[in-house]
Amino acid sequence: MSKAKVTNARRKRSVRLKLRRSGGGRPRLSVFRSSKHIYAQVIDDLKGETLASASSLEKSMRDGGKTGADIDAAKAVGKLLAERAAEKGVKEVVFDRGSYLYHGRVKALADAARESGLSF
Repeated sequence: MSKAKVTNARRKRSVRLKLRRSGGGRPRLSVFRSSKHIYAQVIDDLKGETLASASSLEKSMRDGGKTGADIDAAKAVGKLLAERAAEKGVKEVVFDRGSYLYHGRVKALADAARESGLSF
């Protein structure tokens, strides 16, 4: 494994451990970003289960024929995730950006989730 991958993996693990400790029992909104799509899920770490999830791969997102690798797709995923989390009764979460910078698609997803009712 290259030095960059090792450093990235350590950072991810460190961030997640800090979030679990300081989360106060709140679910975690985890973001994964690939070059073509973006995925997000709300995870209850105490029970070890996913409460809600959304991605740019879903059929409702792909109908427009757009790519999942842009800011508009990230906003749509954030809005959809917040709606699904609200259906499950989740209002407050801890944002887990992993090793990604809070910029671009990650920021757009977070802002859309906030506007749709999630607080973090």
